[in-house]
Amino acid sequence: MAAKSSQKIAVVLASGGLDSCVTTAVAARDYRLAMLHLNYGQRTEKRELKAFNDICNYYHVPEERRLVSSIAHLRQIGGSSLTDSRIAVSKANLNAAGIPSSYVPFRNAHILSIAVSWAEVIGAERIFIGAVEEDSSGYPDCRESFYRAFNMVIEEGTRPETHITIQTPLIRLKKQEIVRKGLELEAPLHLSWSCYQREDAACGECDSCALRLRGFQQAGVEDPIPYVRRPRYA
Repeated sequence: MAAKSSQKIAVVLASGGLDSCVTTAVAARDYRLAMLHLNYGQRTEKRELKAFNDICNYYHVPEERRLVSSIAHLRQIGGSSLTDSRIAVSKANLNAAGIPSSYVPFRNAHILSIAVSWAEVIGAERIFIGAVEEDSSGYPDCRESFYRAFNMVIEEGTRPETHITIQTPLIRLKKQEIVRKGLELEAPLHLSWSCYQREDAACGECDSCALRLRGFQQAGVEDPIPYVRRPRYA
């Protein structure tokens, strides 16, 4: 499905997951898409990159508006089960409080900084990111207040004539609402990938799989990607 023709450009941060897939569909209604993907040494780096390119192909995003960048230093820094093989990926506990081991310290600030640089060069006026606060895994860099603060940083740190705003269209939604919005917008949910630890079939047991499965289950829709196990989380 092609994005609507428009002179306006938006940079979309696209991991290849469910939330970024739906966010891409939201942005595609009003903007020409410039798609940004970050490899940061995560366990499922190759599978996420495939999902990113599959989604780009679905929306007919040309190669010149796709940017795949490496911030592999986050793997060297470690501190997360997604980047440090010595830290096990925890099994899902959707009632757990606090920040999970899968949190990659300050990752979204790194990603947003690259997005702002690119947006300023290509003349994009919006940056879309699929951050979710209410129904997320408790990451501090997914809070709405974080993006309000970062918008102030952009205003202070770019050219006077530059006006770039971060958009977080899913920030207050629950996963089931995100699934429904994706279906409404005909987003290619079957091309997305959310698992933290497997690249062949989703494990069904990590936090990301559990949140995703619960969202589909509560929406009353079958998740179209393959799973090793499909526990009931609804």
